[in-house]
Amino acid sequence: MSNETRTGSCLCGNVAFHITGPMRPVIACHCTQCRKQTGNYAAFTECEDCDLHMDKQSSLGWYRASDTARRGFCKACGSVLFWKGEGRSSTSISAGSLDGTTGLELGGHIFCDNAGDYYEIAGGNYRLPQW
Repeated sequence: MSNETRTGSCLCGNVAFHITGPMRPVIACHCTQCRKQTGNYAAFTECEDCDLHMDKQSSLGWYRASDTARRGFCKACGSVLFWKGEGRSSTSISAGSLDGTTGLELGGHIFCDNAGDYYEIAGGNYRLPQW
């Protein structure tokens, strides 16, 4: 969990951001919602809200996925960008939206019982590590 500044964006560039604080290892989520939104499992890191700074957000949209969370995406290109739990002081960030080398590692997997039958889970701890 390095404190170096990292940048990220959607595919078309209409949503861009930078992160100035530490980020947790990447967690692979195999839940049904992530699989439906991305077409496969989703890989997210996370940072505190005070460390996430929006540089461009002209097409940032939010979808209320459940009573407890919403998902941020680009309304122009469809890129999956964020996951935000209600009442949480942190935001999950799609690892694929980060620019360049991240230095992050796969920390584990969650909702493995919902994994698709067309892939095998590999890497990480196969569970959500305690941070």
